[in-house]
Parts: sequence; C-alpha cells; structure tokens
Amino acid sequence: MSKVLVTPHMLVRQPGPYLDILENAGLEVVYPNEGADTLEEDVIMDALSGDIHAMLAGTEPLNQRVLSNSNLKVVARQGVGFDSVDLETATQRGIAVTITPGTLEDSVAELTLGMLLALTRDILGHDREVREGNWLRKAGPRLAGKIFGIVGLGRIGRTVARRVQAIEMKVIAFDPNLTTEQAKELNVEKMEHFDDFLRKLDVLSLHIPCTNQTRNLVDEHALKQMKKESILLNLGRGGIVDETALCEALHAGDLFAAGLDVFEQEPLPLSSPLLQAPHLLLSSHMGGIDAESTRLASCLAAQCIADLFQGKWPDHCLVNPEVKPRWEWA
Repeated sequence: MSKVLVTPHMLVRQPGPYLDILENAGLEVVYPNEGADTLEEDVIMDALSGDIHAMLAGTEPLNQRVLSNSNLKVVARQGVGFDSVDLETATQRGIAVTITPGTLEDSVAELTLGMLLALTRDILGHDREVREGNWLRKAGPRLAGKIFGIVGLGRIGRTVARRVQAIEMKVIAFDPNLTTEQAKELNVEKMEHFDDFLRKLDVLSLHIPCTNQTRNLVDEHALKQMKKESILLNLGRGGIVDETALCEALHAGDLFAAGLDVFEQEPLPLSSPLLQAPHLLLSSHMGGIDAESTRLASCLAAQCIADLFQGKWPDHCLVNPEVKPRWEWA
C-alpha cells in the first residue's frame, strides 16, 4: 500500500475528514515519530525515507537535499504558499506540488484586521493595565477614514480589502498584475509607483510570497518613505521585511507600530532583536489557521493526493503543471 506522510501538527494523529479521504482512496497514512521536529532538515529527511510516495505538508524545509533523498511523487501543501518547497528540484524529480486555494483567505483577513485593531486600540496593553490596577485610558488613532495600503491583490489581498472597507477605510494597492478594471470593480485605487504608495498610506499590509523580487521589499529606504504614524502588517511571508531595519525604525519611533505573523526564521529564535522592539505585535504564523480553514485545507490537500493516486489531475491546485508529461505515481 502506498504511504502518505502527514506532518502539519494540528493533523498529526488526529481523526478528521482528511484521513477518511486518504484511506478511502486506498492510501496508508503515517506520521512523524512522537516529538520529532519536522522543521529540522535532517528530521524531515529521515521521516521521508523509505516508501513514502506522498506528503500532506506544512512548512517543512523541502529543499534540494531533502527532495533528492526521498521517493516522493506528490507534495500537497496545506496552504497557498510553497516557498518552503524547492520547486525546481521537485519538477526535475517528477514531484507534483499542489496548494489549497480558496480555503484560508477569510482566516488571514480576520487576523489582519484583528492585529490592526489590537495595535490601534492597544487591546493587550489596556488588559494589562486593568489587571495591574491602572486606569490610564490613553487614546489611540481611529481607523475610519484612514488609508489602508495592500501589497498583493490576490485572493487574500482582496478578502482583506473587503474587511477594511467595511470599517470605512480607503484602500490603495500596489500590484503590477492588478488591472485598472479590476481596481475599479474592487473600489481600490491602483498605485503605479511603490514610493508614492508608501508615502500615501496609513497602514501597510503585505500579502505576497517571498521571491527574489520581493525579498526585503520593505527595507530601510521603504520604511523611511512611510509616515511616522503609520502601521506595518506582514501576514505574507518572512523575508519580505528587513527585520533589522524594522527594529531600528521602531526603536527610533519612525512607525506607530507593527504586527508580524511571519518571520525570516521560524520558529522565531528567542535571541531575535524583534522580541525587544517596542510597539510590535507578534504571532506564530497563524494567519491561515482557524478551525474552518484547517478542515478545508487539509481536505483539499488530501483530495489532491487521492486524485493523483487515482490518475486524476487537480489542475486548479497544481503549482508545477510542467511535471505532467512524465509524471507517474511510482
């Protein structure tokens, strides 16, 4: 029986419809060893050894070394990002890579709005004050009427736009792929120049992958273009923001605040300077994770594996269609 390794921690050894989909397709589901840290390269490589032909994956480092020492034919990512997968190596080795579009946009948008409200209304700070017997009641900024700038108007960015428009914020966007007609339909102002975009916004929200083109997009220069009262939110990918430059900007008071759900290195090391930066809210890459998105994404990832095992192509989820002509299960 062909085996599928399931690694997302919220699924490991847990019953659920994803498990039914895989087992009903005739696949054997296996999990990493108890206590195994599959974010470690050697650990995930060991877990993939042998006759593992498919993987329902989280953010494990599926780099050239790991993939080249596996017998994988399918990597089904639970999520829409695939930067943890060496796509070139996967394609060269005939490994189909899939993602789960349409399953987590609402979750990311809700956390984006939640972080924004937590920062502007200092929800955590006021909670601590009350518990400590303080009653300072310091006022924060109002969001209605402010300008919310989004980098990346894909599925997630558009869902975020609708949320912030509901609280009467004006949305501007920087996305070279966004057409004028699309911007009009979304009631969004399309900005052509990144520096002009940065100077105009009150909130900068990032919803793009980290690529060679977007790495350190928000660097020292970009941060200096933003208003001192502005807020930075990154729920895209670590690496888009220069973390050193952000720390310096926060210590210097060049931003009102920032919220990060993603980091250059995950889990974030306890030695990271980010932990000492003021006016910074941190989250553990939870943007796409709520109960509903976990169920939907795990089921779709499992269905992609089952479809491929049964000779059907999940084209709407396939990241590397060029693998199709020479692909076979095993």
